[in-house]
Amino acid sequence: MTWVGFILGVPLLAWGWMVRRRHCEWTGTTAKVISAGGFTGYSWTDHHDADHRSLLPAAESQGLVVGSDVDLYYDVCHPSRWGLTPPKHDNAAWTLGWILTGVGLLSTVGGFVLLLF
Repeated sequence: MTWVGFILGVPLLAWGWMVRRRHCEWTGTTAKVISAGGFTGYSWTDHHDADHRSLLPAAESQGLVVGSDVDLYYDVCHPSRWGLTPPKHDNAAWTLGWILTGVGLLSTVGGFVLLLF
């Protein structure tokens, strides 16, 4: 169990750490619903005062009122990545790495304790 925990846990910890380091923050802004050539979309300004626009498929744009405001969340590093809900930052590799490394560490300590008795 010791080796299983360490052999699988440590690489997962390293992978999770790299993912966390490369991850950009998301921030929220207010976007306006726009109409362009029969399509509906969103227009917003990012933290560098750059304008961005994104058109929606017809199925997703039903029920939107042109000129209304919506809360929009976007990736600070890549503003073309956006969503209407805040992103969920779950780093499963990091969490699983901690669990497996912890199991490996506890197995090591438990093995040494059993050797003493």
